[in-house]
Amino acid sequence: MLVVDLHCEHGHVFEGWFASADDLASQQARGLVSCPVCASTEVVRRPSAARLNVSSQQLPDVTPGANPGAEPGAPSMAALQAMYLQAVRHVLQHTEDVGEGFVKEVRNIHRGDAPRRAVRGQADQEEVAELKEEGIDVMPLPVPEALKGPLQ
Repeated sequence: MLVVDLHCEHGHVFEGWFASADDLASQQARGLVSCPVCASTEVVRRPSAARLNVSSQQLPDVTPGANPGAEPGAPSMAALQAMYLQAVRHVLQHTEDVGEGFVKEVRNIHRGDAPRRAVRGQADQEEVAELKEEGIDVMPLPVPEALKGPLQ
C-alpha cells in the first residue's frame, strides 16, 4: 500500500492511497485522481517524510500545507480543508435536497405552508438576495464535485 501526499493546482493538500506507484501513475494518466476540495485533476505528488513512531515525543507541526507566518497553534491549511470537508459532509447528511425547487420550498417553509426542516438546493445570487430581503436566512455553500455523489 502506498500512501502519498498530493496537492492540486490550487494548493489544496490531501492524502491518497494507492496499491503501488504504478497504480498512482495509471490513475493520474486516466484523470481519476482529483482534489476533494475543488475537483481539479491537475494533481501532483508532494515529497513526504518517512513515518516515525515517536508517540512519547512532542514534535513541532511540520505538516505539508502548514500556514507560513500563521499564529502559533493555528490550524494548518490541510487541517482547515479537512474541517471544511467535514462541515460540508455534515450539511449534506442532515439536510433534504430540494434541488431547483429550493426558493419555492424555503418560502413555503417560512410561511408555514410546508413542514419546518433543513433543506438545501440551487438558487442564483438574485434569488438569494430576494430571500434575504423577505427575512429568510439562506447561505451559499459550495459543494466540491467529489461530495455531490453518494455519501459513504
